[in-house]
Amino acid sequence: MLEALGSLAAAFWTALRPGTVLLGTVVFLLLSDLLKRQRPKNYPPGPPRLPFVGNFFQLDFEQGHLSLQRFVKKYGNLFSLELGDLPSVVITGLPLIKEVLVHQDQNFVNRPITPIRERVFKENGLIMSNGHIWKEQRRFSLTALRNFGLGRKSLEEHIQEEVAFLIQAIGEKNGQPFNPHFKINNAVSNIICSIAFGERFDYQDDQFQELLRLLDEVTYLETTLWCQLYNVFPRIMNFLPGPHQRLFSNWEKLKMFVARMIENHKRDWNPAEARDFIDAYLQETEKDEAPCVVATKNHLNKSIITVLSSIRAMLLQVSMKKTLSTAPWTSSLLEQRQRQPPCAGVCSTWPCTLKSKGTMVLTNLTALHRDPAEWATPNTFNPEHFLENGRFKKREAFLPFSIGKRMCLGEQLARTELFIFFTSLLQKFTFRPPDNEELSLAFRMGLTLSPVSHRLCAVPRA
Repeated sequence: MLEALGSLAAAFWTALRPGTVLLGTVVFLLLSDLLKRQRPKNYPPGPPRLPFVGNFFQLDFEQGHLSLQRFVKKYGNLFSLELGDLPSVVITGLPLIKEVLVHQDQNFVNRPITPIRERVFKENGLIMSNGHIWKEQRRFSLTALRNFGLGRKSLEEHIQEEVAFLIQAIGEKNGQPFNPHFKINNAVSNIICSIAFGERFDYQDDQFQELLRLLDEVTYLETTLWCQLYNVFPRIMNFLPGPHQRLFSNWEKLKMFVARMIENHKRDWNPAEARDFIDAYLQETEKDEAPCVVATKNHLNKSIITVLSSIRAMLLQVSMKKTLSTAPWTSSLLEQRQRQPPCAGVCSTWPCTLKSKGTMVLTNLTALHRDPAEWATPNTFNPEHFLENGRFKKREAFLPFSIGKRMCLGEQLARTELFIFFTSLLQKFTFRPPDNEELSLAFRMGLTLSPVSHRLCAVPRA
């Protein structure tokens, strides 16, 4: 009996042609994909999807902050996308965003774990963890930041000290053209290093320069086409060369740097006195399983990236003859610059990402910051959006650090740095474009929008 069945199966397989097998396989996969994509009747509308990749190739990764806006115009403030096999819903408009992030935050507080983030962070740290682990991470981070100056006068004094080093470095250029990216990156990053590691680094320190280069590169690489393809086809992309492999290599080097700092701290660590974030982390390891300091530090790095991009864009703006005067006007100018590219904050560039019952929820903060119902001149650089009767006015529709339980913990630090750095630099220098060079507001896509590489002249004030 078994021999007869075996012979029948062999004869059937021999009769099948390779083309038939291939066609049958394709049909099976298409049907499986179709069944997997079945959605509830009340699921939001969205653009047609391709098998396996969904709407992936309908997004413009060079202008990611704008690529969603054409879907908003067609499908409204609530629509769906398929990013590979991950169902997503995009939410636009202040009422819906507040409903999700504030009023129903308990249903949308979890983070989706994309293949890139899973490989880099697993489910560790403040950014990628969920549930009880995330609550403990947030508690630890808030406590540590308060203890090391966040919201205290000592932090402002430390920023002033770092500004002095930056002013000295810029002054050494004697008014000659220079690229502001590197020096501002040094100064802003040193604030975070002082909190995390308890020390600042000299601007000529080779190890520090390599750290900044790696951070700058991962910020840019993660949103590129190749790295997003990894999120759709991780098993295939694991075997292919490309920028995604450099992203993982850079992250490993960054984690090794932090690991070395932790080991150095252990040598002279006093459990009774925490000097910095790492000491607080070591104290926490004595209580329970250690939080991932790399992932937590990455949350602080959002403030580095935001402040860096914002200061560079502000100096670019004043070099193009945009002037300012009083403190309220300066505050409104800083807010307006973050509202509009090329320096939109992290959450307004790539929308705040949350997860509920297997669906990724994207809050479209870019559209909110350009909503004509909220802004008198939504597509114009207009600091008066944040002024009322000559006084600075906060705007509910301005959410560069998002809102709710997942909002960026580095907001207060970033705002303090941005104000002190910018005003101090303008007190010491007049910024202008180099002779025969034209400045541009073009931007580079990354985890934030940042100005493309450019040069400025910083002329010392009399």
